[in-house]
Amino acid sequence: MTLRWALAAALGALVVSGCATEAPDYQSVWSSPSAAPAAPAPDLVPLSKYLEDSGVVGQPVSPEMLEDLTVSMPTPAGWQPYQDSSLSPGTRMIAKGNTYPTAMLMVFELDGEFDVAEALTHADDDAQMSQNFRMLNSSTKDYKGFPSTMIEGSYDLAGNRMHTYNRVVIATGAPPARKRYLVQFTVTGYAEQAVADAPDMEKIIEGFTVSVPGAAPATR
Repeated sequence: MTLRWALAAALGALVVSGCATEAPDYQSVWSSPSAAPAAPAPDLVPLSKYLEDSGVVGQPVSPEMLEDLTVSMPTPAGWQPYQDSSLSPGTRMIAKGNTYPTAMLMVFELDGEFDVAEALTHADDDAQMSQNFRMLNSSTKDYKGFPSTMIEGSYDLAGNRMHTYNRVVIATGAPPARKRYLVQFTVTGYAEQAVADAPDMEKIIEGFTVSVPGAAPATR
């Protein structure tokens, strides 16, 4: 099965840098985009295309079915599982009500050799190709000891301004198999509701976990 994941449809809401949570710049999120949105840079290549062009095959895996890796996100009070037939198999999504805010978690078992550092340079390209995307924060620091990248910003979707947080982690499972996985964690909310949604968003982002069972917890 070829790699499949939807980035622009579910993006996130808060700023996270390293192990600390910083205050989002809500004023810049609410600001109207310029009349002439900048075109995406011509060298942007979605991560899925980069991996497929590198000969990598991705198989979606339900997070709870993993035996050599723990991947999870918390569910705050008032949130519930959200089902959508358009989501890839194994995708886990929660929502507060019947619309945004949402949080989405996807895991793909990867088969094929590739340059992890080079692949992660494309992990944010999908977000940057979103309509009128405005980046507010980004990070290329490891997450929980695994190579990772994060991007946070705002974009237009169906007449609404969205506030987005997206993190991609390339994780290696427990020995002896040491399987390689791509984990995508995305939180999405309406920009105008960012302040009201912030407490729940923070709990979800801070509680997002990627770890090897039995291993000492990574500090960052």
